[in-house]
Amino acid sequence: MKNILILLTILIISCEVYGQKIFSADYKSDAKIKVFVVEYKSDADLVVYKCQYKSDASGNQGLWYFCEYKSDADKIIYFVDYASDADLKVFFTEYKSDAGWKNKSKQHLFY
Repeated sequence: MKNILILLTILIISCEVYGQKIFSADYKSDAKIKVFVVEYKSDADLVVYKCQYKSDASGNQGLWYFCEYKSDADKIIYFVDYASDADLKVFFTEYKSDAGWKNKSKQHLFY
């Protein structure tokens, strides 16, 4: 029984660590990741789908839920005006099935 509780605790913690609850900061200095929104999907490192519900934003697959409060977020981002200033280029899609990584070398930013 004790082993099961330990395993469940590890699973819960890992879900929180790899979640995609995002807070958009007003200041670059408050953010861990600088993001630039591209016009074309082909230019993106990550295709992002904005989830309506926090529970839908799990895994590191581009399913983002934007939190109202910084303390609720797993990652704090800042949207920059120039691609050259960004750590990550994203394209926002209307379809959940389109979400995912195009440039896997940037995937570590959301672990």
